[in-house]
Amino acid sequence: MNIAFSPCPNDTFIFHALTHGLVPGAPEFDVTFADIDITNHLAAAKEGPEVMKISYAALPWVLDDYALLPCGGALGRGCGPLVLTRSGIEGQGDPASLAGKRIAVPSERSTAYLLFRLWAAQNIPGGAGEIVVMPFDEIMPAVRDGRMDAGLVIHEARFTYQNYGLALMADMGNWWESDTGLPIPLGAIIVRRTADIDREALTGWIRNSVEYAWKHPEASREYVLSHAQEMSPEVAQAHINLYVNDFSADLGKDGYAAIEALLGRAAAEGLVPSFDLAALRS
Repeated sequence: MNIAFSPCPNDTFIFHALTHGLVPGAPEFDVTFADIDITNHLAAAKEGPEVMKISYAALPWVLDDYALLPCGGALGRGCGPLVLTRSGIEGQGDPASLAGKRIAVPSERSTAYLLFRLWAAQNIPGGAGEIVVMPFDEIMPAVRDGRMDAGLVIHEARFTYQNYGLALMADMGNWWESDTGLPIPLGAIIVRRTADIDREALTGWIRNSVEYAWKHPEASREYVLSHAQEMSPEVAQAHINLYVNDFSADLGKDGYAAIEALLGRAAAEGLVPSFDLAALRS
């Protein structure tokens, strides 16, 4: 069985047991490490491994071919993407100052992007200005150096943006949670519908892998740090603490409600294709 997920600490922490023969009954998994923007496109092209982690924002394009699994992904509170600007600039902290400005984003098929566009529609007169897609690790330097007026950042940038002389304009997570009362849907685990595997069994194996990681955090430490991108052990652990939670083991009522709210709003704004929300559970 083939699986693709990112080298980020939350993913390597969750899938360590599954991919190291520590989950009873699970088959052997061949791992491909790929950032979520890559797996989004692989899924849309109907290519790549049978099991992948993609952005929830990409689901409307792939639900005919892939099923959403109720565990292994990333939802949470207090873990939203951030809109950053340079410290000390005029209008700092005022979303209206971004009208007509250049804003860097890590992807146009990401939850971060959907949250930003929904936030911008409410807070930036006339909506967002020019959107520039660039690798997430290049965004903060581009804002720092003045090549971009603002940047939408994800991952460990939450913990390091001050090192670039940047200031927080808005926390998309705080906005979303205050607006909806729901957690933020970030990364989804999907399986190809035609894959020769029992979906219920796969769900159980992934859930067992999450639970093993919680019970034996030391077992995955070397694996996590070996794949973390220039990240200290402290930052890697903060990353895990933020993104691995009860929703990683089971989406539950609030998890599904959050996904439906995000994608339903995005479809109404024309940001994603319209689709039957019932497909999220089938």
